Amino acid sequence: MKPQHFLAIDLGATSGRVILATLSDEKIDLEVMHRFPNRLIEVGGKYFWNIYALYEEILLGLTEAGKRKLPIHSIGIDTWGVDFVAVAEDGTLCGLPRAYRDPYTNGAPEAFFELCPRKEVYERTGIQIMNFNSLFQLYAQHKEGASALKHAETILFMPDALSYLLTGKKVCEYTILSTSQFMNPRTKQVDEKLLATAGVDKKLFPEVVMPGTQVGTLTAELARQTGLDEIPVIAVAGHDTGSAVAAVPATDEGFAYLSSGTWSLMGVELQEPEITEESFTMNFTNEGGVDGTTRFLKNITGMWLLEQCRVAWKKEGKDYSYPEIMQMVKTTSPSVDLLDPDAAEFAAPTNMPEAIRRYCEAQGKAVPTDDATMIRLIFDSLAAKYAEVLEKLRGVAPFEIRTLHVIGGGAQNDLLNQMTATACGIPVVAGPSEATALGNVMVQARAAGLVGSLQEMRTYIARSIETKRYNPEK
Repeated sequence: MKPQHFLAIDLGATSGRVILATLSDEKIDLEVMHRFPNRLIEVGGKYFWNIYALYEEILLGLTEAGKRKLPIHSIGIDTWGVDFVAVAEDGTLCGLPRAYRDPYTNGAPEAFFELCPRKEVYERTGIQIMNFNSLFQLYAQHKEGASALKHAETILFMPDALSYLLTGKKVCEYTILSTSQFMNPRTKQVDEKLLATAGVDKKLFPEVVMPGTQVGTLTAELARQTGLDEIPVIAVAGHDTGSAVAAVPATDEGFAYLSSGTWSLMGVELQEPEITEESFTMNFTNEGGVDGTTRFLKNITGMWLLEQCRVAWKKEGKDYSYPEIMQMVKTTSPSVDLLDPDAAEFAAPTNMPEAIRRYCEAQGKAVPTDDATMIRLIFDSLAAKYAEVLEKLRGVAPFEIRTLHVIGGGAQNDLLNQMTATACGIPVVAGPSEATALGNVMVQARAAGLVGSLQEMRTYIARSIETKRYNPEK
């Protein structure tokens, strides 16, 4: 086929990108049109996202793409989960959206469980309890009498709010809704009882649509401003992890995935949600995927420990590069003991190396004697944690897990990937590192009729990228 062009808008909690994707018979080429920061704004002790700044940056990226004079098929937007925007009756935004790091939800789950028991909330949603989930944000805003909520005619999640600014059309995309903890995963609709308990009317949420649905077209005004046509805006898998998992280059269903970065998400893809006493006890979550699938997964602390150690070491004048870190680990012996990367002590310490030393002392474990053994302890512990979670997934998956696919930034961490393969006892296939953008683009490509099934999307990605295989060692 002749080259086909798409635009992927990929927003994370710290940065965003507008990417031009070109599909040909051989491969997918990605080119960043514009990269920009995403920062929290603190006003009066409250934390917000500057959605207007993000909108402006997106338009700058679209304008750069418009200068190419290429025939663009469509635009797709993915973001982080749970956060949302209130839209007033006249169509304007009711202020800036609150950010999930805002402490206003501290204690909200416990207060909510007095009205609706914790186990019932899980049984109705299949989502692990986290204080920043949308359900508890809505409850907290209702309790504080937030003006945005009082004047809302519609509530839109972040990717849907940005597509609304581009098209004037409102939808509620399935995968981003699934992060909220007020979606029924069986009906894939909002749960009226949970919303009512939070003090919110379910009518505030527009029609639920699946990935691949056309939201609308770029408005005539924005088409003129950016130099683009009035091209379709497609609701892709709006949750960035949903887009990333759609890009797993698997050849069959017998895989687990590990979206690896500062935080890790490890899971399997199921056709139906897994909501049982066991999944509740294990605190696993059921999130939406492409084609109505369920991403049954566990959130795991990833490279956060190492990144925070690097911050502390840099203050001491030790600015280790990643090649230096890899070499340091190779010179050490396997750790005598392990730590739990998800321990509460590591959530937000002022000094991560000191927090690790105190944890080891309190647990009666061998305390790292230098920076190299501390890094080795982190790597060994992460690999062991991945193996532990994989074993739990094996007890749930209706198929044999033969391969672990590592996607995202962690796909480039050769040493940890090898350690993970050895700990898990199955091959690790690493790549793509740009999984989120690729998944975003491929949903658009399917909406354009260029590919068919989810498996066809994955096969196309598999032949477009290079992956690296790590086999278990003794």
